[in-house]
Amino acid sequence: MRRTVLSLLLLFFTAAAGAQQRKAVFLITDAEGVAGLCRQSQTEPTNTEFQRLLTGELNAAIRGFFDGGATEVIVWDGHDGSQTLSVLTIEPRAKLIHGPLGPSMLLERGWAAVAFLGQHARANRSPAVMAHSYSSLGVQKMTMNGKEVGEIETRTALAGWYGVPVIFLSGDQAAAEDLKAIVPDAELAVVKEAISYYACMSMSAPASQQLIESKARASMAKLGKIRPYKIDGAVSIEIEFTTRSTLSPQVAYPPGVDRVGPRTIRYSGKDFMEAWTRYAGR
Repeated sequence: MRRTVLSLLLLFFTAAAGAQQRKAVFLITDAEGVAGLCRQSQTEPTNTEFQRLLTGELNAAIRGFFDGGATEVIVWDGHDGSQTLSVLTIEPRAKLIHGPLGPSMLLERGWAAVAFLGQHARANRSPAVMAHSYSSLGVQKMTMNGKEVGEIETRTALAGWYGVPVIFLSGDQAAAEDLKAIVPDAELAVVKEAISYYACMSMSAPASQQLIESKARASMAKLGKIRPYKIDGAVSIEIEFTTRSTLSPQVAYPPGVDRVGPRTIRYSGKDFMEAWTRYAGR
């Protein structure tokens, strides 16, 4: 009996230790925050220079995360329908996700941390390189509980809903400031400075990759120290669409979704996840 109890305890503590040792980083990529990219035409998925620049920064980040102690790095090709990255060129230890992820973005899988690579700032930021909130053509402004937001704020809040911290971001100085405002201790790799919406001063590719690798490595030391970003209480997300994306006045909306202006739709919920699901699952 005693031997059985000891065996069960050993299995329990071994399993617990294994769970604690799993350090999976979920890395979301974009385009507009990559060094050397200052104009929209440069961010086309078929642009081979863009592919090389993004892949170089991606592989630098992956090396940094693994060197810092990550056990897994899962990459989501998050730009323009997942048409940019290839399993032929990513760092062999990483895994690559193509395609839409749905409202939860797989965060229920229990990643240890979320990171942003090549990230841009939210719409209406200035100076900021190609700043927008999800769609530069379709969304004029996005707010959450009255505050202007974009991918950084909403995805960080989504991660926080699942208890996952955001530990790293690379991009221009405006994107870095957007994350720092809500996660002060995250590691930030500022690879370029915005001069205007379509003009920037950038680091070289080798220099940006070196910085990204260093900051990614340093971010792993902060696991357990950076708190997940959580939004308590009721949440409303409002989208002011551009004229070309305005919905017809005859559209019928489900509960929790209301038209509050000629081009503005409000998605409300008792908490962040309910509001987010109504928006992201539309």
